[in-house]
Amino acid sequence: MAERGFAAGVARDPALAEARAEPPRPPPSRRQWVLAAVFAAGLLAYPLVFDQPYQQHVLIMIFIYALMAQGWNVLAGYCGQISLGQAVFFGIGAYSAAFLFSHFHVSPWLGMAVGVVVSAAVALLIGFPTFRLKGHYFAIATLVIGEIGQTIFINWEYVGGATGIWIPIERESPWFAFQFHENKLPYYYIGLAFLVLACLCVRWLERSRTGLYFRAIREEPEAAASLGIDVRRYKLIAFMVSAAFTSVAGSLFTQYILVIDPETVFPLILSILVVLMTMLGGVGTLWGPIIGVGVLFPLSEFTRIYFGGTGGAEDLMIYGALILLISVLYPAGLIGLARKVVGAGSHA
Repeated sequence: MAERGFAAGVARDPALAEARAEPPRPPPSRRQWVLAAVFAAGLLAYPLVFDQPYQQHVLIMIFIYALMAQGWNVLAGYCGQISLGQAVFFGIGAYSAAFLFSHFHVSPWLGMAVGVVVSAAVALLIGFPTFRLKGHYFAIATLVIGEIGQTIFINWEYVGGATGIWIPIERESPWFAFQFHENKLPYYYIGLAFLVLACLCVRWLERSRTGLYFRAIREEPEAAASLGIDVRRYKLIAFMVSAAFTSVAGSLFTQYILVIDPETVFPLILSILVVLMTMLGGVGTLWGPIIGVGVLFPLSEFTRIYFGGTGGAEDLMIYGALILLISVLYPAGLIGLARKVVGAGSHA
């Protein structure tokens, strides 16, 4: 019923017509195939060429942040719902893997799956009341919920309280314990694999009926509802998918650093940083979040090293100037610039 109503209403509403219209997808040129092959080969070979721990660390963190940014992009970029509390799901994923392993010796792989289920359930509970709000009121509500989540874990002594959790070192079964102490290669390739899987899911979502409804809700929610689309249902789906991606990122982060606390995995700045990264790269596109993270995270590492760990906000000044410059020159984000470099008319 919703499909027939939506199709009938496209002709009456330009916003819905824009959401339904598929942009032209010309077959990739030879140059684009070559660039894609070189990029893929470069990612696979990177840790073998750059074998220093810090060089690999930067890429591992980019994979984790990019996974979280893709989650935020599903909710905000495709469905139009701005969330400022994504750190809640990052923290849930982190604590699920760490707590189950440290207290019950449950493999972090299973803990990661538990974190996904719990995060999706929490997104459902949060979304039911908050999706009655519109615009910036929803963003403010998620911000408050994020702060509440951090406060709960700071005062929850059963999961370590403010001290957090130190994950026991396990050397006998590295794959069971998701701990690799010899080198960072397994973390690198696992992080890359999860990011690739997330990108494939987003690409499938773009082309699916659900993705079509997401874009319709983003463009004109009232018109979409009037044509039979269950707006709240699809917002909840987007929120749950976003929470699942972010939860996986949190679990990967936990197993990588092996120690967590509420100040590390629940901070507001984490939610804000992911928003900035995605907006810099390009909201509502597949590659935008990855490009944004690929620029901002190395920049943050450079400024941290150059200005010192307790620098006087010079890094924030650089962030602000960069985002302002990109917003003026390329309102669509860095993905707009990338499209010109890769080839005019290509669609990311």
